[in-house]
Parts: sequence; C-alpha cells; structure tokens
Amino acid sequence: MQVLVRDNNVDQALRALKKKMQREGIFREMKMRDHYEKPSEKRAREKAEGIRRARKMARKKLQREGLLPPTPKPAAAARPAAR
Repeated sequence: MQVLVRDNNVDQALRALKKKMQREGIFREMKMRDHYEKPSEKRAREKAEGIRRARKMARKKLQREGLLPPTPKPAAAARPAAR
C-alpha cells in the first residue's frame, strides 16, 4: 500500500493511509487476529455475516425495484458549517 506525501504534509498522508486501510479491512483483520477465535465462534460469526449480507442485498434490490422507499441519508443541515 502506498500513499504520497505532498508538500511535506504528513498528517494528510496519514489520514489517507488510514482511510485506505479501513477500506481494505486491515484494521478489522488485525482485531480478529488479536485473540484466538474458536472454530464454533468463527462459524457463527461467518453465518451471521452472510445473513446480514443477504438481507442487505435483498433490501437494495427491493429499493431498486421501487417496492421499498430509499433509506434517508444524513441531512447536511445537521453538520456544522465550515467557515
């Protein structure tokens, strides 16, 4: 993984690196490898993840077909304005 540092701005490069690592799932994998997970716990977790994924895909499909209203996005007014 590579991040370019522009104008000696290390903070910005670090933020970009963290975002890339988050997208790739590296933090989640590190957390999972931190402690031993019993095979039964692993099966239960993977099954729950699969169910969650299937439900999400079904919900998205129904939304595309117009049978469900789209999920509301967070309002821009809730964020403080940058000045």
